[in-house]
Amino acid sequence: MLSKNQTVTLACGALGADFEGICRHDGQVVFVRGALPGETVRAVITKAAKKYAVGKLIDVFENSPERISPRCPAFPRCGGCAAQHLAYPATLAHKRLQVADCLLRIGAIEGPNVLPAAGMEFPWRYRNKAAFPVGGTPGRPYIGCYAERSHDIVDTKDGCLLQAESGNALVFAVRRWIEKNAVAPYDETTHTGLLRHIVTREAHDGGAMLILAINGKRLPAVDDLVRRAVRAAPALRSVVLNENTRRTNVIFGDALHTLWGDGALIDSIAGFQMRVSPRSFFQVNRKQAERLFEIAISFAGLSGNEKVWDVYCGCGSITLPLARNAGHVTGVEVVGDAVRDARENASRNGVRNVSFLSGAAEDVLPRLAKEQGAPDVVVVDPPRKGCAPGALSAIVKASPQRIVYISCNPATLSRDAAFLLQNQYALQKVQPVDLFCWTGHVECVALLLRVG
Repeated sequence: MLSKNQTVTLACGALGADFEGICRHDGQVVFVRGALPGETVRAVITKAAKKYAVGKLIDVFENSPERISPRCPAFPRCGGCAAQHLAYPATLAHKRLQVADCLLRIGAIEGPNVLPAAGMEFPWRYRNKAAFPVGGTPGRPYIGCYAERSHDIVDTKDGCLLQAESGNALVFAVRRWIEKNAVAPYDETTHTGLLRHIVTREAHDGGAMLILAINGKRLPAVDDLVRRAVRAAPALRSVVLNENTRRTNVIFGDALHTLWGDGALIDSIAGFQMRVSPRSFFQVNRKQAERLFEIAISFAGLSGNEKVWDVYCGCGSITLPLARNAGHVTGVEVVGDAVRDARENASRNGVRNVSFLSGAAEDVLPRLAKEQGAPDVVVVDPPRKGCAPGALSAIVKASPQRIVYISCNPATLSRDAAFLLQNQYALQKVQPVDLFCWTGHVECVALLLRVG
């Protein structure tokens, strides 16, 4: 049995879901972040539990041929990336295996047809949205990502290699504004200080949005903030203040105030102009999201006459592309701001064969089926926790011929797929898509057909 602070030599045999090395010592599993399969490593035990241990990598005796040098100087201290030490094609292969393993282990689905993961040609600077916590002091602010499994902020003064350059420039401008005007960063332990998070968005044409989430109602030196922000990002469209005075890990509170410019960005995806409000969900990797949408539409098998439900539709970013090939698409979304954006997006793009309903899917879908009849195709794109049980039950009761499940969490996809397989559906194929390169996250599009 291993003990804390013990130094051991271990052989790494596999990778975990978040790219941690899985090693063994006398039959006990030891997780060592940074170790790769095939490597023998030295690690110091930082946690010793009954069934497993966690080790901190000290040395690698012989590098895996798939080991590479990380590009970011903050790796691995920053928790934003998990795999910058692994060749990109190997990260894609691992994500495919991760999806297949979840379907088998969680969903009890034997031999799932999981296709090779679709990756990026250039897997850097793909994020059009980023949120950075702020800490430290006015004279020495910390802005970056949280270290793994903690709320310790890793200060990334050089910016983030995953984020758009305009976002990094805006964060740098806010850093200088904090120092110049003695703005107090937030301390979540004492619930004191003002500036909690810096959030940036970038549209397809480079237009940018800056949002500051604060523990209060007003910002000092707003004119100086705007001046610095515009200088840093000349295509800046808006500066927005968000009030969040609650003791919470949630980034945004309810109140939004536009300090300068417009209250939303006009972005573009799959050929559609989209209004994106500060709290609206919008895919952070536009290029890969368009690829994911193409796959989802292909899986939907539309001929131009189908009745389609788009459940968890957000601001309509896939509803509108679906409508090109469907008779009518109904989007369902619980976030009111997103529904308002979706309706405006449909009007802006002249799409008339869509409608949007606001409310929780589990409440809206039974009523929708009763009023409009059963759909031919249902597309679901739920949050990480997966579909609400009531929503899945309503979909099964409506009995569409096809269900296209867009997932950001293979574990909940597997759980929900298992339920659908128990209710007269068969899983045909799953296509992983790498929207979050260098992280443990993987998106999937799954096609399920009714067989009963």
